[in-house]
Amino acid sequence: MPERDLIREYLSYCAAEKGLAKNTLAGYESDLRRLAAWAERVEVGLPDLSRQDLREWLIDIGAEGLSEGSKLRLLSSIRGFYKFLAAEGHIKADPSELIESPRRGAYLPRYLTLAEVDRLLETPDTSTLTGLRDRAILELMYACGLRVSEATGLKLRDLDIDSGILTTTGKGAKTRRIPVGRSAVECLRAYLAASGAGSVERDDTLFLTPAGKPLSRQAVYTMITGYAEKCGFHGVTPHTLRHSFATHLVQNDADIRTVQQMLGHSDISTTQIYTHLSSSHLKRSYDRFHPRSSRR
Repeated sequence: MPERDLIREYLSYCAAEKGLAKNTLAGYESDLRRLAAWAERVEVGLPDLSRQDLREWLIDIGAEGLSEGSKLRLLSSIRGFYKFLAAEGHIKADPSELIESPRRGAYLPRYLTLAEVDRLLETPDTSTLTGLRDRAILELMYACGLRVSEATGLKLRDLDIDSGILTTTGKGAKTRRIPVGRSAVECLRAYLAASGAGSVERDDTLFLTPAGKPLSRQAVYTMITGYAEKCGFHGVTPHTLRHSFATHLVQNDADIRTVQQMLGHSDISTTQIYTHLSSSHLKRSYDRFHPRSSRR
């Protein structure tokens, strides 16, 4: 049985019940198809997207320099769509209900504090092979700011563990080299030793299931959200580790161009969202550098 096209059903409802103009319907369809393409990349069905997922999507496309009018239409599109899904019984709760209007401020990424990152990284049970793998994934994604698709697509040959360098291919088939921190290297060494790296029978994919098959993006998504829930962290996704990576670099005075290169952003404006530093960090920087600071 073919999968139902919920977007088409919603547009038909809008045309029949609301009498919306063709141009308006075309705009809604464009917005929702973009959302559907993003959901497919992260391997989550449209009805299963959470509020945090929708915010992640809005962050991603908001970095494209859209006008306020375009942002409002995007929000209107998803709100109307999910209100329809809830009314029709496709979902139990509307994930778009409490998403802020862009006029009330920029969409800022959800990121973890250093203490929260430490707690998350220590959650897997490293006495098991699965736990070793999960810890290595968490460490590597945070150490390198990887997208989930980049992490699951890694091959053994992409990791120069002795030099601490990772080569990954991101959006637009662009390849970049990223340093890997010592903590991540140690976890990767432990996982590779336990998983039989180097044996002729082992698949070349870096991260594998217990059955020796390549790990899917959805499996990593579920794994990370599961560990986050154990820690009491809500709304955490694989992209949260990427946001945390970039935010912590910026907070520790990393050059924004360097962060841009490591994230693989083609446009510096996309990276500049990570300049949302905490007020305490800004205050420390002000006190340290401003000639009229009370501490100078």
